[in-house]
Amino acid sequence: MKFKHIALPTIGFAVALLMTACGDDHNSTGVQYAPQMYDPVGYEAYKQIDSNRINPYGLNMRDPARGTVSRRNYHTTFGKGDSAVTDLMVYNIPKDSIGIAERTLSNPIPATEATLEEGKVLYGRYCVHCHGEGGKGDGLVGKMYAGVPNYSADAYKTMNDGHIFHVITHGKGRMWPHGSQMTPEERWKIVMYVHKLQQG
Repeated sequence: MKFKHIALPTIGFAVALLMTACGDDHNSTGVQYAPQMYDPVGYEAYKQIDSNRINPYGLNMRDPARGTVSRRNYHTTFGKGDSAVTDLMVYNIPKDSIGIAERTLSNPIPATEATLEEGKVLYGRYCVHCHGEGGKGDGLVGKMYAGVPNYSADAYKTMNDGHIFHVITHGKGRMWPHGSQMTPEERWKIVMYVHKLQQG
């Protein structure tokens, strides 16, 4: 008799628990009995867990204080004295818009023996292994892969500043992008040296 008094309420409670646990919302994880095991105690900037009672709109992420996030603004000065030119080298033409680069870009660095020599050094550091010392596409890596251009061939002599700069930045075909490995100023110096290689 005692068993019935204990068993019936227990079975009823178990059935009620099962019915509430098996709802239609398959995305629900159910009740968290120890939320600190799942969510960090400290706020994560890009993760919204619960409504933040301190920040505006209940968001975890806030705008950083002015001047605390550095941005790569390449203020580069060319020339000396009154003829010095300051150029802001920020490049944000998308990868699939090489035509825009070809039409709108021209090398901002004045062509001098010094900048051409720097371009040669940078070319030797980043490009020679594929493109070869003379730009013939016969570098040690270039010999293993088809399609490395010969700059002095007629098809490649017409590549202008914007085209070469864009390809160095974003890559093309099997060539990987090099925009994260060198500054815009360094890329422009390589462009200058590639033009010399185009002449044969």
